[in-house]
Amino acid sequence: MGHLQVAAALLMLVTLACASSAPSGPPTASPAPPPTPRAGESVFDQEGTAFGFFPSPPEITLESVLRHFGDLGDHADFILAQPGIPWQAWESEGEPEPQPLIDLRNQAILAEQNGLEMVFVVDPLNGLNRREFLGLPAGWEASFANPEVRRAHKAFSLWIVRTFHPRYLGLASEINTYADAHPEDFANYLSLYEEVYQAVKAEAPETQIFVSFQWEDLNNLFPTAAEGRQPYQVNWDQVEAFEPNLDVWVISSYPFVAFPSGAAIPAGYYTPLLSRTEKPLAVAEGGYTSMPAGPFAGTPEDQVDYLEAVHAQLGSRLCFWVYLLLSDFDHDSYAAAMRTSGTSQADISTLELFESVGLQASDGTPKPGLAVWDNLRAGSPAVSP
Repeated sequence: MGHLQVAAALLMLVTLACASSAPSGPPTASPAPPPTPRAGESVFDQEGTAFGFFPSPPEITLESVLRHFGDLGDHADFILAQPGIPWQAWESEGEPEPQPLIDLRNQAILAEQNGLEMVFVVDPLNGLNRREFLGLPAGWEASFANPEVRRAHKAFSLWIVRTFHPRYLGLASEINTYADAHPEDFANYLSLYEEVYQAVKAEAPETQIFVSFQWEDLNNLFPTAAEGRQPYQVNWDQVEAFEPNLDVWVISSYPFVAFPSGAAIPAGYYTPLLSRTEKPLAVAEGGYTSMPAGPFAGTPEDQVDYLEAVHAQLGSRLCFWVYLLLSDFDHDSYAAAMRTSGTSQADISTLELFESVGLQASDGTPKPGLAVWDNLRAGSPAVSP
């Protein structure tokens, strides 16, 4: 469905946070990345599931960012960084490093300071409307056939690999929703994926590469996007088009948009994945609202039911699991930052659907789901209780 696309404002705050928490002395213009974990120290080297969140603080303020990363360190093993592509950062050789790259380095430093590793997803699309690209320069054709789009996507993906040496790297998020909207361009994305996959593997064969698929859409539970297909008639062709070069099968899932309650999630909702592939599985984003959101219902107990459904149906196969938000966010704070960056009102309204998805309130008060999450994490071999 969508992650929080306020990356520019947030990452700039992270840069300020790094400066405020660094040892005395002037901040550097291009700080070094955090050290790569040595063999055996990474949570991803251990058996079991690694648990993570998006780094989305309750408010777009420096204090909120610092407090939020501390909270993340208490409830997660990693964060999922899903930056938009800095499309024109690769056009001039020898220029100073562009600010978006500096900001991402600083986000990694702040994560490392709080004991968190990182999973990366390179995201060319608008997280609140995956029918469109995000932030393309004026005059650029919005197509994966565009050589400029392809060059920038590949260059940014390789920069992440060379800079951070991630264990897991996504090359698009919820790509099936774009494929539904633009079937004529899907083959172009597939060829780009193959090109970037081979380039990354040539440099870092241990990096596990994936794209994520929106599970409710893949199951044709949105009538407007089902194109005549029946509910639960899974569009496996959209997933298997990436084989054999799909190292992990990864989904996103926000079942509150499809079911009246968490208890209504079918007992076999996620289990078709288990028999369709023998590869590792992961959840790259997901959650359940704890309050009514637009036309959708939600309660704190629905969050508990959602977490227990994912765990019961997929838990033994998940290599990592991302819940969208640790904390609810202040919609006014986010909306103001989004308006400043030119985000459309439609996207701001879509964001409202997710403001109560957090496992704790914006002031840090835990909801029942947080204890469930912590218990699942403590019970995983990936984390010592």
